[in-house]
Amino acid sequence: MIYNFVSQVNSVLWGSVLVYLLIAVGIWFSVRLGLLQLRHFGHMFALLKGSRHSDERGISSFQALCTSLSARVGTGNLAGVAIAISLGGPGAIFWMWVIAFLGMATAYAESLLAQVYKVHDSNGEFRGGPAYYIQLGLNQRWLAVLFSLSLLFGYGFVFSAVQANTIADALNNTYQFPVMSTAAVVTVLAALIVIGGLRSIGRFAEIVVPFMGLAFVLTALTITFMNISLVPDLLLNIVTSAFGWQEAGAGTFAAALKNGIQRGLYSNEAGAGSVPQAAASAAPNPNHPASQGYLQMLGVFFDTMVVCTCTALVILLAQGGEAGDMEGIRLTQRAMVEHIGPFGSHFVALAICLFGFTSIVGNYAYAESNLHFFKLDHRWGRHTFTLIFLSMMFIGCRFDLVQVWATADMAFGLMAVINVVALLFLTRTIIAVTNDYQRQRGSANAISFRVADCKVQGKTEDSIW
Repeated sequence: MIYNFVSQVNSVLWGSVLVYLLIAVGIWFSVRLGLLQLRHFGHMFALLKGSRHSDERGISSFQALCTSLSARVGTGNLAGVAIAISLGGPGAIFWMWVIAFLGMATAYAESLLAQVYKVHDSNGEFRGGPAYYIQLGLNQRWLAVLFSLSLLFGYGFVFSAVQANTIADALNNTYQFPVMSTAAVVTVLAALIVIGGLRSIGRFAEIVVPFMGLAFVLTALTITFMNISLVPDLLLNIVTSAFGWQEAGAGTFAAALKNGIQRGLYSNEAGAGSVPQAAASAAPNPNHPASQGYLQMLGVFFDTMVVCTCTALVILLAQGGEAGDMEGIRLTQRAMVEHIGPFGSHFVALAICLFGFTSIVGNYAYAESNLHFFKLDHRWGRHTFTLIFLSMMFIGCRFDLVQVWATADMAFGLMAVINVVALLFLTRTIIAVTNDYQRQRGSANAISFRVADCKVQGKTEDSIW
């Protein structure tokens, strides 16, 4: 009965509302910001140079980027891409690229707002995100509460169950490890990190995320170069399948569009309102909200354009591109085995453990940051939340794959709808703050941010600026 209800909600959210809404808002901000993701593509990378600076109130911009990547680069990049291809065919990858390109502008906008409206929590650390800019910027407490509850449900209860479920499935498929034994080990390891709070998570992420991302990308590139003669036809197949232009492609357009956007959003999270939790926690360098927007825009590029594309190439070069029954991590494992032999299954199992585990840690950071919104950021509030988070992760390993992903899609979709609507109503602030940053980039003075210099909407006196 619960699964039927979830399926009905998803049919509305993902069948029409969210797909068109995300495309529309991506186009809206791409146009209003003058294709920022193209014009300032190099500036995203240039900001990495000073991104390791931080202070006692916030983590560094680089740690915030790695924290967001730890949540982004997870099972969505390995299992999610496989699911998109198995249900939508090769064309789903094209629509993942499209939503990522448009999503870069959306990610910039939401991360900028997270910085503009961030506050101090009970420990003097930065906190922020959609719940905060909805309440402070739009003065809509009820909508902020609804978003925060959706985020706590998704990232506090559901998404980590998805990650743990995929880890357990990969290890069971490769090594026949008992599912519940894997669940117990993953839960204990996660507890050792998340109990240390946001700073502990940030330090963990900045060490592990670059290493695991580089290792996976280099492996996928090696496989691609080994099959370089097949790449041109493969890319053509992706494009023709995306629009149903193939002879046997009647009806595949809708499947490719739906699954590409659905899994693409789940992977890069642009517009969903999750990444702003990490963006708000940073002490940016330069000390301006726009600088964190640029870095989080880079996160979308790396997640989808780089890591998801690498996974797709590995699967499609192994002729794993026929749409059919839903398959997750096992499709990726079989493809890797075909390329590099039995070691491929071990490599994917290790990758999914690292990717999934870092996502679990990142998910905790997102959900925990919203405790302050409900005045629960005290010792007992944090302990209670941590216990529930770890418990859901443990029992999530026993859930059915289809049901787990369906519940994750529902929570994710509700968050995205609320967040996107808020972004549209706060467009004036996004444009004003962006213009302020661009003016200062052309001057000889150090870039800084003052609310009085911009026409910021809402109750700015409650923010730290």
